[in-house]
Amino acid sequence: MPQPKLATFPAIRGALRFYQIASVITGVMLLLLCAEMLVKYVLGYELFLGGSGGFLWFAPTVETATGHESTGDGVNLSLGILIAHGWFYVVYLFACFRVWSLMRWGFGRFITLALGGIVPLLSFFMEARVAREVKAYLAEREASESAAAQAPAAPTTPATEGTR
Repeated sequence: MPQPKLATFPAIRGALRFYQIASVITGVMLLLLCAEMLVKYVLGYELFLGGSGGFLWFAPTVETATGHESTGDGVNLSLGILIAHGWFYVVYLFACFRVWSLMRWGFGRFITLALGGIVPLLSFFMEARVAREVKAYLAEREASESAAAQAPAAPTTPATEGTR
């Protein structure tokens, strides 16, 4: 499997930092989305901002033939959480792709990273694991490269005649 070039290490560090931030935001958004889904489909309410119910309030939903319909007015924060998570998941996928491509991992690793934005709590575990692995890899490669650069070069003088 090909290894990343030393020249890409600064880009890898930047991509890792972006991935870490995107992982945390995506994980929080996914937990909010799960909570919103529970409130909407189990309890039968949606969260609204403003409108007739005040600053923040829950409005009941009505089940119709086409699904659950809102009865509230104002800004539907439940729908906003859904949309925000969907768009930020695209940013998260870009962050995953960047780390994956710079590290030259296999495609299965990319799929595992992408699942972090779909499976609740997985992004937090993946973020910690990926950060630990990438940082350890970079440190190990840099140490081995600096050790190789500091090692004295073997003499390359031609063999002298009659030394047998």
